[in-house]
Amino acid sequence: MAVVELTQENFESTVADNGFVVVDFWAPWCGPCRTFAPVFEKVSEDHDDIVFAKVNTEDEQQIAAHFQIRSIPTLMIFRDQIIIFSQPGALPEGSFRELLTKAGELDMDQVRADIASQQEGDNA
Repeated sequence: MAVVELTQENFESTVADNGFVVVDFWAPWCGPCRTFAPVFEKVSEDHDDIVFAKVNTEDEQQIAAHFQIRSIPTLMIFRDQIIIFSQPGALPEGSFRELLTKAGELDMDQVRADIASQQEGDNA
């Protein structure tokens, strides 16, 4: 699957319409971003069930601000519209593949239950 460019117009619908979305926040001037880009592309080719997307933080400053992106590259993973991973830094290919496997194995019902109980605790 080709990597999708996310913009203000398609970000929300991409995350809402797909169960598993991996987003790479990057900028053209960022050396580590350019180093990670081929790894991101290569791994995306092996996962037809995952949407791989990129946000150019220079062009899409509102999205970057919304997610409080402070350093790039930042990798963010959404499962069922829930952010389950967000971390700055480029990953080596093996670590990236391992992260995707673990993200795919998460029990999202348990994640939702954990979020609900945490929110109840915050409201107590």
